[in-house]
Amino acid sequence: MLSPSDTAIVFLLALLLFGPDQLPRIARQLGEAMRHVQSTTHSFMNEMERAARTDEPRHITTIDAAVDEAHESHEDSKTDDAAEAAEESKTPELGG
Repeated sequence: MLSPSDTAIVFLLALLLFGPDQLPRIARQLGEAMRHVQSTTHSFMNEMERAARTDEPRHITTIDAAVDEAHESHEDSKTDDAAEAAEESKTPELGG
């Protein structure tokens, strides 16, 4: 960062090189160029963040869905196995 005295020296050199008539035009062009660079950088960063957010939830959702499906399948097979075991363990009632 330039100190105030450095800024004054740069301003005086620009004034001497370009003159008082051209200095406002050059400063305006410099400001427009800086705004363009800032907006381009900002839009690039936003696009990269959006792309990261878009990819991440889809991946997590897919993994979560697979885990849930496997968990449900496992629970269903446990229930079926338990029901079969209960049926097999029943002793026939002796009628008499």
